[in-house]
Amino acid sequence: MTTIPPFSAEAFRRRARRQTPAGVAEPDYGDHRFNPDHPRLKLNGVRLRPAAVLIPVVDHGDEATVLLTKRSETLRNHTGQVAFPGGRIDATDPTPEYAALRETQEEIGLPDRFIDVVGRMPDYVSGTGYRIAPVLSVVKPGFHLTLNPDEVDAAFEVPLRFLMDPVNHRQGSRMWNDLEWVFYEMPYGGQRIWGVTAGIIRTLYERLYA
Repeated sequence: MTTIPPFSAEAFRRRARRQTPAGVAEPDYGDHRFNPDHPRLKLNGVRLRPAAVLIPVVDHGDEATVLLTKRSETLRNHTGQVAFPGGRIDATDPTPEYAALRETQEEIGLPDRFIDVVGRMPDYVSGTGYRIAPVLSVVKPGFHLTLNPDEVDAAFEVPLRFLMDPVNHRQGSRMWNDLEWVFYEMPYGGQRIWGVTAGIIRTLYERLYA
């Protein structure tokens, strides 16, 4: 029997398809897991804004990569941060998967024909008041990106093996209203992967690879 390399796109596809459907009312994942009882996360009565991101795992044979973006320095929110392609779910979007694909096309010009949606993780609640649906996908190589300069400054790939190795998951913190706020960070190739993006990556590791 042929052994599938553990960090190949095919292995990721098989792990992703074992995920249960997401969208629960009280998500188990989010910034609150790293900051229990933090007042920033007292969101009772606050309507969380729905969003979706695409987790694009690029099929490079035995060693897949994950496609990430660096947000534009001109944006008002999360300026210059590393992120998955994605954004708010519009009222006209029929599903989070649709929204993630739409935003990916708008931000980096990755055509749908290269993307195979293979699953979805439970929603991730951010400390900024978003309920984020992480959509899992495998991307065929051979694509050409067209970056929207109003939203994205750069796109780059990080080995899936690197991101799924807990040795590379560092915990950092900063002060927020005189209280410590804890987050994950995963520096790679001069890019700082941290905050919500790193939290989603950590969740991906815990559910699929731990």
